[in-house]
Amino acid sequence: MHSIDSRRLLQFLLLAVLVFGNAPPLAAQDATPANATDAATQPASDAPQAEVPIARRSARRTMLSFLTAMNEFAGGDEDALTNATACLDLSELDEIVRDELALDIAVDLKEAIDRIRYVSPLGFELSDNPTGDAVTWAEVDEVGRVVLARSDDGQWRFDPRTVANAAALFDAVAHKPRIAGREIEMLRFSSRWWRAQQPEMLRQRGFLLEHWQWLGLLAITFLGILADRLSVLLLRLAAGRAAKREHVALRGDTLRTALRPFGWLIMALVWQRLLLQLGLPPDAYLFLKVAAEFVVALAAVWGVYRLVDVLGEALKQWANGTDSTLDDLLVPLAIRTLKVFVFAMGIVFLADQLKLNVAGLLTGLGLGGLAFALAAQDLVKNLFGSVMVIADRTFQVGDWVVVDDVEGSIEDVGFRSTKIRTFYNSLITVPNSTFITASVDNLGQRRYRRWKTTLSLTYSTPPERIEAFCEGVRELVRRHPYTRKDYYQVYLNAYAAASLDVLVYVFFETPEWSTELRERERLMLDILRLAKRLGVDFAFPTQTLHLVQSDGSEPEPESEFAQSTAVNQAKLRARAAAREITSAFGLDGERPPPVRITVPSEENRGEG
Repeated sequence: MHSIDSRRLLQFLLLAVLVFGNAPPLAAQDATPANATDAATQPASDAPQAEVPIARRSARRTMLSFLTAMNEFAGGDEDALTNATACLDLSELDEIVRDELALDIAVDLKEAIDRIRYVSPLGFELSDNPTGDAVTWAEVDEVGRVVLARSDDGQWRFDPRTVANAAALFDAVAHKPRIAGREIEMLRFSSRWWRAQQPEMLRQRGFLLEHWQWLGLLAITFLGILADRLSVLLLRLAAGRAAKREHVALRGDTLRTALRPFGWLIMALVWQRLLLQLGLPPDAYLFLKVAAEFVVALAAVWGVYRLVDVLGEALKQWANGTDSTLDDLLVPLAIRTLKVFVFAMGIVFLADQLKLNVAGLLTGLGLGGLAFALAAQDLVKNLFGSVMVIADRTFQVGDWVVVDDVEGSIEDVGFRSTKIRTFYNSLITVPNSTFITASVDNLGQRRYRRWKTTLSLTYSTPPERIEAFCEGVRELVRRHPYTRKDYYQVYLNAYAAASLDVLVYVFFETPEWSTELRERERLMLDILRLAKRLGVDFAFPTQTLHLVQSDGSEPEPESEFAQSTAVNQAKLRARAAAREITSAFGLDGERPPPVRITVPSEENRGEG
């Protein structure tokens, strides 16, 4: 068959077959399309059966198609491999490893057939009956048989037992010379090549695997761990340089946690690529490949999930550098949205990598959609509540709010709930659905902070001195750097049981409660100094009994002019005293910097 005469004879026979149509060609697949129908060769009882390609309608056609396709593959036509593997019944191999093992199985079976028995170009030693029983083409002692059988779809293929024993069949006849067919030069560093390089001692089978395969697994494990360490080191250096170039300060633990999954990904990819070179049995290879693919998919999803944390930290740094507080609220929500999206897509990706029935899973979710919708009512309400908070700008992170019976500072806003830090330093979680109907008192958005108090003066204080005192307090308010100048009230307001009450009603212009406390103290101390300067005494809740002995004479009243002059002079002295007080204590209309705190404690809470 290798001589020139035999090739010419073969070409003549092929030409005769093509002209008279009495036998199939030696091509791996007939020129007729795969969906063509041959009614003459299909039995009447198989009417519902799917259409069978001509190249696999009988044992003879399958054998010739397989050998022709493998010879073409040996000649460099890689597309012919698909036609060859179609002649193998791979149904008992898992879909995850079926395509990868098909090449080795086809090569082993072809090499075994070339050494067992000569197959004529027309394959007359095999039956051409499309509905006959399984055909045993050859039997190798103590190894198995080469059997072609009709599958459930009506196509003839090498049966699963022959497929499983392909490597053993080739090992049993590898020492024999090739009778016919072209030699297939496997790719360098393939499993067959690696096995051929091992000494006979390492090719002996021990526990489940050959000795060299165990050593190979150990070497692959070491290479994967080494690739993991090196890749993490290189990625950390590259990420650090990129962060410096973009002026982003990333914490070491954040970067280390984010890059850890990518080391696992590189390690699993190394394992996945090198496992095929060991020529493991299908069951062992399936187990290890599934484990490696699971680690690949899990590490990929985990890595993207951790990258969201890195992105979130960069966005938070950007938000802290802006004047707006809206981005402080939107950044955490955006990060949570990305994490939920990555988690959902990760489940689908993981199921697809493991060849799980994703469509069936989605269908099941569709059937249970009604029950899910009923159970998720509160979730939807909370989601709408969070959208309303953002859209209406009800509050920002750090605002002091009162929601129903909850009072405190906004610490975090999520999809389902909002966390409020109370003045007891406890953390209360409020469902976002509450904000749809509840009234929210945002004290953090106040421009002014009201202060209302009553100054109780003794009844022995002369009216002129009371008017002077009130005018001096007004001057203190006008000169105080943190008080509202366009609206304030300081007047004698009530005759109490034991005092003359002066109403002081002012507003402090500061957003921070701590600054309000400081400036209120300064104003109160200035009022005490003013009262001391003017000789005004504050009353205590006491009762005084006056015993007056009258001599029957009445004092001569002062004229109105004298009274007015006395009042004006008293007011001028009070204003001068107020100016002296403010100048002495460094007020003079200049504001000291505000004092900022995050959450005030209960002990020094203000009235608000």
